[in-house]
Amino acid sequence: MKAVGRALALAAMLPCLAMAASPAMASPAGAQARAPANAPAGAPAAAHARAQVALALTKVTPKTLTPKSRIEISGAARNRSGRALAGLTLRLRYSAQPVTSRSQLDQLASGQQAALPNVAPQQQSLAQATRPGVTQGWSFRTTAQQLGLRAPVATPGVYPMRVEVLNSAQQVVGGLTTFLTMMPKQRSFKPVAVGWVLPLIDRMHRANDRTFIDDDLTQELAPGGRLHRIVEAGGTTGTPVTWAIDPALLDDVRQMASGAYYVKTPGAAKGVRKEKSEVAATWLASLKNAAKGDPYFVLPYGDPDVTALVRRKTTGDIGVAFDARNTGFVAQILGRQPDAHVAWPASGVGGPGTLDQLAKYALKDGGSFLMSSSQFENPATGAQPNATTALPTHLGTKKTLLYDQTVTQILNEGARSASRALMSEQRFLAETAMIAAEAPSVQRTVVVAPDRMWDPADGLAKNLLTYTKAAPWMREMPLRSIESAQPQDRAFHGYSDDYEKFELGDVHLGQTRAIAKRAATFRAVMTGPVKISYERAVLRLESVGWRTSPGRAKRVRKELEDELKAEMHLVRVVPPKNRRVLMGGSSGKLPVLVENTLSDQSIKVRLVVTSENTAKLKLGELEPDDAVIELGPGERAQRWIPAQAAGNGNFGVRLELQIPGARGRTYGDGETITVTTTGYGRLALLITGGGLAVLFVGVGVRAIRARRRRKAEAAGDGSTGMGSPGTGEPGAGLPGAGFPGPGIPSAEFPGAPGTGLSGAGRPAGVPAGPSSPGAASGPAPGGADAAGPAGDAAGPAGARSEDPAAVPGPADGPAAGHGEPRRRDGG
Repeated sequence: MKAVGRALALAAMLPCLAMAASPAMASPAGAQARAPANAPAGAPAAAHARAQVALALTKVTPKTLTPKSRIEISGAARNRSGRALAGLTLRLRYSAQPVTSRSQLDQLASGQQAALPNVAPQQQSLAQATRPGVTQGWSFRTTAQQLGLRAPVATPGVYPMRVEVLNSAQQVVGGLTTFLTMMPKQRSFKPVAVGWVLPLIDRMHRANDRTFIDDDLTQELAPGGRLHRIVEAGGTTGTPVTWAIDPALLDDVRQMASGAYYVKTPGAAKGVRKEKSEVAATWLASLKNAAKGDPYFVLPYGDPDVTALVRRKTTGDIGVAFDARNTGFVAQILGRQPDAHVAWPASGVGGPGTLDQLAKYALKDGGSFLMSSSQFENPATGAQPNATTALPTHLGTKKTLLYDQTVTQILNEGARSASRALMSEQRFLAETAMIAAEAPSVQRTVVVAPDRMWDPADGLAKNLLTYTKAAPWMREMPLRSIESAQPQDRAFHGYSDDYEKFELGDVHLGQTRAIAKRAATFRAVMTGPVKISYERAVLRLESVGWRTSPGRAKRVRKELEDELKAEMHLVRVVPPKNRRVLMGGSSGKLPVLVENTLSDQSIKVRLVVTSENTAKLKLGELEPDDAVIELGPGERAQRWIPAQAAGNGNFGVRLELQIPGARGRTYGDGETITVTTTGYGRLALLITGGGLAVLFVGVGVRAIRARRRRKAEAAGDGSTGMGSPGTGEPGAGLPGAGFPGPGIPSAEFPGAPGTGLSGAGRPAGVPAGPSSPGAASGPAPGGADAAGPAGDAAGPAGARSEDPAAVPGPADGPAAGHGEPRRRDGG
């Protein structure tokens, strides 16, 4: 027996450890302070003062009492005060009278002790738990008869049970409250009709359509995960439910199940490749099987914060989220169309604008709103409230299903801890029993709709659905049957401005709209099959799920913005090197290159080139067919823009892409380049370059000749290096006293040496005449053709030697080489 006791104590420690991690776990069910009534999910709640000894519940039997039932209430206690607590004892307080109303039940659940006058005779010592941090198991075993529980008459009875820890001064230092439900022998009441809505909604896991920002969904879908527990409960209990499905969740799961996918944490340099998820594929198959025969309805894609969008007058995306292209694939996965038309605003609250939008898209073919009962007054007639009412909108009066807000809160408290789950089960049974007992002759209806992100502890969802089917005071009912009931007249509270602080903020929605506009521009240039879309990415950014995680929303928003900019930049104007173009002359053509480096998307853009100084640089326009550019994946196209400059300088030119057919609507950021004009055209540059080349050649030839002359003079032979060597006298090309001109015989000195008439003394370039005894038959020294007519050796007119000694002076008369012999008188 001792071994069994130690095993039970060890088992009890596990929930206690979880309980100790959360101060709220020590509070009774329902004792945790809640956000203001009707506040959206995720509103902060302040816990009661931390108890010195935490209590956890591990066992309560039976679920339904009879007057002869044996009762066992077991749990664990842990000293978390940080110090020793002497003389700890445990006692059981209760009321032998059943609870009379739901409001009294709520007060007792909040820890009210005055209504519990009875104390069980047995008490237990917590000797081990006196030490700090020590956990000790405990158990009360008794009977309904020993406690003197008075059996109810004709209707279910609910009895509160409170376990309290006392210190040596008999002060309460810890406690919890639970409930037991007893059925009478003779029953005279109508069971409560209970309809369930199970949410399949999750926070967003992708920024763009191709890359996940985390792989957390794998854990949610795996056995033991949140989404796995919900689907398993709906598929194994046989209790009819209506499924509320966010298409974005199934879109994520389908992506994981269809093949390899990438996970890239916001801010990370690169993503991690994940193989095809068998977990995701298995979950989809389980959902299809679990939902077989049960109705379902779809939320708008991504479950956008409709209230926030309406408040900021950006309602266009609401219709997009409801569009069949973003919701229709749910029917493909489940193999059938939605069987229900339900509009469920976030947290079950909404104002007239929100309800009008939901009615416009979700209820256009009929159906009902699904809202919190806390948004409505009870019937003015004093009748007990039911789940069906009606609500006027600008599109007509719409039926409205009200889920019980108290029951929803009970379900939400049973998360993450086995102890809290057990307390939620007991409270759920007690609450529904009280509904049946309040008006036993009236058929009551209750809709149970847990919060969107309901995270029930292991086994809780399955147990609650099982109790709904098995408890004698409840009768499971499809939602459509409750919807068909006659609506009660119940006043609508409306939407309080206090709720605005729970909505998505202006900064987030403003930056999301900027991303949406840029994405629409990207979409506008795509042609052919569109393979890149940011439509669903924008809807995911507008999800109500970001209400409770603004920091994460900011990182995801930045990630999507950077990805979109990078992808759009793959369609661009390619600027020249250094963003500078040189244009010679006053006119020319500017080359502009446009490229599309998207891997699988064709595009069409319009090229617009604008001068920033139209007075100095005017640009011509392209022909319409040339201005619009169509490019397939990986293609480039070049265009030439006529340009006319009015002077030299640097001028800015703006290169932009626009959306065809939408003048003025630019694509991307464009480029700015500098055009430098020099004032010289190509022909002018060629002429100038040719002239310089001739000048350089002439200078070179002249230098060579001068060099030869200097060498000859240095040798002492008087030769210039350009003809026959002379006598050392001044040549005939230099005017001198008493010397005749070249080639003209002198009467005074016929044939005399040095006259240039014969022999070696003849000046270069003057042929020997027939009468000259020194005439040579071969070429004259220096390369002149001595056999030619007079003047031939001089070459064409003007093609003279560069030697200054051969250049005739002003007194020479007509230039030599024109074929006419000079006369002595120069006439």
